[in-house]
Parts: sequence; C-alpha cells; structure tokens
Amino acid sequence: MRKIVSGGDERKSNLKQKRQVATFNRKKLLIAFGVIVCLLTALSIRLIYITRAYGDTYSRTVLDQQDSNSTVIPFKRGDILDRNGAVLATSEKVYNLILDAYVLLSSRVSEDYDCVEPTIKALSKYFDIPEEDIRERVNAEIAKEETSAGSASRYIILKKRLPYDKYNPFYEFTHGDSDEAKYIRGVWFEEDYLRKYPYNTMASDLIGFTNAGNVGAYGIEEYYNEELNGTNGRGYSYFDQGTVENRTISPINGYTAVSTIDLNIQRIVEKHMGGWYEKVGALNAAVIVMDPNNGEILAMASYPNYDLNDPRDLSKIYTEEELDKMSDAQQVDAMASLWKNFCISDLFEPGSTMKVVTLAAALDEADIDEESVFHCDGGLQIGEYYVACSYKYGHGAQDINQAVGNSCNDAFMEIAFKVGAANFSKYQKAFGLGARTGIDLPGEEAGLLYDPDSMIPVDLATNGFGQNYNVTMVQVAAAFSAAVNGGNYYTPHVVKEIRSESGNVVRSVNKELVRTVISEKTSNRIKESLLYTVESGLGKTAGVKGYSIGGKTGTAEKLPRSANKKLLSFIGCAPAMDPEVVVYVVVDEAKLKDYGDSSVACGITSDIFRELLPYMQIYPEAETEVYVEQTDTEAAQE
Repeated sequence: MRKIVSGGDERKSNLKQKRQVATFNRKKLLIAFGVIVCLLTALSIRLIYITRAYGDTYSRTVLDQQDSNSTVIPFKRGDILDRNGAVLATSEKVYNLILDAYVLLSSRVSEDYDCVEPTIKALSKYFDIPEEDIRERVNAEIAKEETSAGSASRYIILKKRLPYDKYNPFYEFTHGDSDEAKYIRGVWFEEDYLRKYPYNTMASDLIGFTNAGNVGAYGIEEYYNEELNGTNGRGYSYFDQGTVENRTISPINGYTAVSTIDLNIQRIVEKHMGGWYEKVGALNAAVIVMDPNNGEILAMASYPNYDLNDPRDLSKIYTEEELDKMSDAQQVDAMASLWKNFCISDLFEPGSTMKVVTLAAALDEADIDEESVFHCDGGLQIGEYYVACSYKYGHGAQDINQAVGNSCNDAFMEIAFKVGAANFSKYQKAFGLGARTGIDLPGEEAGLLYDPDSMIPVDLATNGFGQNYNVTMVQVAAAFSAAVNGGNYYTPHVVKEIRSESGNVVRSVNKELVRTVISEKTSNRIKESLLYTVESGLGKTAGVKGYSIGGKTGTAEKLPRSANKKLLSFIGCAPAMDPEVVVYVVVDEAKLKDYGDSSVACGITSDIFRELLPYMQIYPEAETEVYVEQTDTEAAQE
C-alpha cells in the first residue's frame, strides 16, 4: 500500500538534508583551514630559524659573488660656453674609491683563500694609500663584528674624486686574467662629476660656481641651475637562477648654456682693468661691455675677483695673519662679499655719466633746443643750499655740446629745472634707473630714486647732474645704450641659447625691446655731444686715434661728502654716430694720492677700446681727428 506524505513533511525532510550537507562542508573547510594554518606556522618558524641561524652565512655567500650593488649613476651638469663655443665651465667625470668591508671580510673562508691582505696591498699599490691606514680601518671593522657591535661597514670612502688615469689601471687589473685579481674583494667605484673652470678667475662674477649636490651659486650657474642640471640614473644588480642580472636606467644630462660673453673681449677687459687693479688697487673696480642694439653683455668683470676652482680661498685678498684673526663668521662674510657681482649688486651715485638722461629728457620734451645757452658762474644758490660746479671759477656761457663736454653742473641744474620734477622722474624710470633691469643673473639690486612729489628743488638740481640717487652699473649701461641706439631700451642679458646635449637649441634668449624712451632725432643729437666730449672735452684721454668714440665722464662724490671719497667712471660708445659697442668703466675709491677727476677711468677705457675695436672689426675712420694724450695704463696711474 502506497504511503502518502503531506507537502509540509516533505519540505521538512529536504531542509534537514541540506543542513546536514552544510554542516559537513563547514567541517571540511575548518579542517582544511586548520591544516593550512599549521603548515604556514611551521614554515614561518622554519624561516625564522634559518634566518637567525644561517642568514648571515647566506648573505655573505651572495655578497661574496657580487661585483656591484645598486648604485646611483650621476648626470653630467651642462657646460657653460662663450658665444663662440669656448668652454667656460664643464663637468669632468671622477671616481670615488669605496671599500665594502662587509664583502671583503666575507672572503675569509679559509687560510688558503683570504682576500683581505691581497686587497689591502692592491689598494696601497694603485692608489698610494699606506697599507697600515687601510689595515687599521679593516681591523676596526673586524673588531666591530667580533664584539657583536654590528655588521661591518658597507661604505668606506678611501679616496675622493680620482681622475680617470688613476681609476683605469686598477679597473683593468681587477678585470684582467691575472691570478692576483681573483683575490680582490669589496672594492668598487662611485662615479661622480667635478665642476671645472678652465680659465680660473676669468669672468668669475659672471659665471659663478657650484656647491655640493650640483647647486649653482651666483652667476649663470645659479640663475640657470635648473637648465644646467639633469636627472640621475640608477644601476641595479640582482641574481636570477644563479646568474647576475643587470639593469640600468640611464641618467639624463643637463642642458648647455651658451652665453653672450665673448672670451676674447673678456680677456681684453681683464687684461687692462685687472692689470691696473693689481698694480694700484681700489675699493672696487668694474667693467661692462655691451652691445647697445640688443642688450647682450659681451664682457663683465669686477674686482677683486676669485678663482672659480677654489672659490673659498681668501689668501689672495688677505694675509695669513689677517685670516688667523678672523672668526669663522667673518670669513664667511668676506667670501660673500668677494662672490658678489659689483656690476649688478652694488648701488652708487652715478655722477655725470647720467647727465645723458637729463639731456635726453630736455631735448625730447623740447625744453631746450640748438639755440639754448646756459651760464655757469661756478655754482648755484638753491634756497639755503649752495651747489658748486665741478669748475669753481665757472665755465661761462655754454651751449649744449660744451655743457656736456665740460660736464658743467650749473648748466645741467638749469636744464633739470626746465624739465621739471614730474618729467625728470618720468624719464629716469623710462631709462630703467632705480629698478631692476631683469638681467638673467641672481642678486640684482633695484636702486633708489626720489618720488617727484617729494623732490625739492635742491634734489632736482643734484639729480640733474647724476648725484643724490642710487643705481647699479648695469642700469647705467642699459640706459646709456638706449640713449645712443636710437632710443630703444633692451633688457640686458648674458645667455643667448640653451642647448640639449646633442646640440639642438631648446630655447633662444632673443633681444627684448622693453620700450622706446626717446626719439631717434633726440638720440642722434645726444651722440653729437658725446662725440664732442671725446674730441674736445673732458673725455679726450678716452679716445683712440683714428676712431670716432663718443662718451661721458663721471666723478661722483660719495657720502659723506666731507670724506672726499669718489667714484670715477667713463662710459663710451663706438663708432660714435652708429654704435656697435658700449664700454662702461667704474673705479670706486682708487688708491691714488690724487684722483680728483675721471682721467683714470678714461685711460682704462682707451686701453680697452684700442684693442677691442680692431678685434670687433671696427676699423679706423681716416677723416676722424681725435686729440689723444698718452692713455696707456701707466700714464693713467701717474
């Protein structure tokens, strides 16, 4: 008889069977999980035991077979070149000699195969290191291991910055087939680069130098640090199934900076100014040579200078006794002062060289014309102040050329009053005075001008002949260039191109026209007065026979006026009516008994022009007759 089961009883039976299956499966999973946990626990215990008991042995075995570790491959910092490709700064590959004492000591497997002594003797032979010095360091590492003070050092620097001719013989020996080579252990070389400056002191302020880690300091080295630097590479060595596998990520070298500097022009400048400075001396002396038509600096030098390959050497400036008396802080201050570029970082009153700006403002605003005549009686009473002319007896009646050529303060005070404070201040700023030029060098100072609203009459009068406000040399050079090139103000710059390692131009630094400050007509008239100054005025000794040179003298009294300390200068251009080059010379507190006028600066300028112009293929003009006294350096010093 068939048994009939209700639907509810059938469902209960199925649920019971499912619960039994699920319970059985959970038990199996728990058993499997437990077995796995036990195995992992046993494996971990075994690994811990092996590591503690034999880990050091295994490490030594691997390291003993290893020729190199993971190392940084340094990039090569980019070169700095002159405009014609001459190398001003470069990086030379050198090698640091490293001893890995851990690997060396692991070679002491037996008395028949002990690599310590052969390695010590080889190091002493190839690198002129006393054996006892090396042995002493190795014994210190042995003692460290035997007393459980720690593992032997992996990185002991035995010698730094070895040149290739010192590194290569040892490298060939260890990679040769000789029996002795197989006993050398734990020695490797760390590649590095040493910054070199082939011309030592040449253009030191302009180029700058590098500190540890390829960090540029001063000059082009600092300003273009990011472009000159590259990216380090890395070399890896690892074992794969008993063989050593090597992988290298190549470094990316830095870009090359092509400067606007002409090494030959720089040589000419340093020959004449440097020779004068070394013989006579001054607080500071400096020269800028500039292309007035694009803002390129062709040469820049200031004194005292320093050796780029040893920038911290003060022995050429101070005696041994003076250095002994100086504290560390004082020596640091002395070095900072030495490294500072006078041409862009020192502020001074420019003096009569900036009468050019006063004249430009008056001519461009039509405050004076060709018929203007000024009267000089030796000085001018301005309220409670009496401002004297450079010639206390007075120049008498002066036309424009005579006022410039004789550097008549009376005339230029009168001209400044005609221009007025507002317009005078406007032209000062238009010519870039009292503001950073934007030159591509670090440490440029701005200067200080009067605000026209606070400029009282005596301030306007003294500003009119270049006193009572502060500028830098590069500001004066850029302003003068604008006055003689047709009225265009260009940003001064010292680098013209950035190139890749392969020589491709990455970036060009083109001339940058900031603004037009005066008309071409005004510029031409200024050049006529500057030519007159050299032909017939106070700038005669800056001339060179056969050449048309225009320029302006400058004799600025420093503060306090009672100290009778002066900054002498001359700024000139050639050819006078179509300038291709501007030369600006400054001598700050010349160490001479009598240096009351700018003849010293004129003489140095003449010496520079005499050699510079033929080099630049600027040839004499037969029709030009310039009266020239003896203008060599010795005559200027007399």
